[in-house]
Amino acid sequence: MNILIIEDEIKAARSLENLILHLQPNSRVLAKIQSVEGAIDYLSNNPSPELIFMDIQLSDGISFDIFKAVKIVCPVIFCTAFGEYAMEAIKENGIDYLLKPFSEDDLKNAFEKVYNFKNIFQKASANDLIDIISRITDQESKKTSFLVFKNNKYLTVKTDDIAYIYINYTSPSLVTFKGEQYDVNQSLDHLGSILSDKQFFRLNRQYLINFSAVKEVEHYFGRKLFVKLTVPTEEKLLIGKDKTAMFLNWLEER
Repeated sequence: MNILIIEDEIKAARSLENLILHLQPNSRVLAKIQSVEGAIDYLSNNPSPELIFMDIQLSDGISFDIFKAVKIVCPVIFCTAFGEYAMEAIKENGIDYLLKPFSEDDLKNAFEKVYNFKNIFQKASANDLIDIISRITDQESKKTSFLVFKNNKYLTVKTDDIAYIYINYTSPSLVTFKGEQYDVNQSLDHLGSILSDKQFFRLNRQYLINFSAVKEVEHYFGRKLFVKLTVPTEEKLLIGKDKTAMFLNWLEER
């Protein structure tokens, strides 16, 4: 398979190439391109690759600008640190959406998806294809793990192991079901956008909680709800009356 990599970070592009060739030794990486302008030039003057790995934020702009300038007819696997572009990626031949940092298994699954859906691409209508990819992306574009740093070590924390996330002084901290705590350098708003809204609920300005961590819910003064988790929190978790219906619906839709 002839593959094109569009990635503005040189080390990331080399690492991706090595991983691709490790998993797909019969494949060939045609080129590693760092910019929107370079990608447009390459795709305008060379035969189409069979697959493109594409970062979204490039050195000179957003990769979606490439699609405005040239027609891309092969599937694209988007690789990015941002989850908010998923729906736009679907419209631009996106067959998968890998959130950085992704693992070897994530890449292996992406290749399996390319091969598994090859026949579907040939047989399905455009609307059918968009519907299929939309369902897949909705489930898989959300964050599944976090790379954290503590005690001079990098660790991977799975989102399934996170009981809740809260604002600890000025920045968010992840708290696991085992009571372990790790700081992250992303805002709570951003974390809420990249986590599955079926799994996590934004309780208030300070807390995001995992459905699996909810122990019980009680009525509280002023038509509020008092949420108790299986893991202790530093303060009472209260939901204002304006969000109680939304929260109860979230609990019920399982």
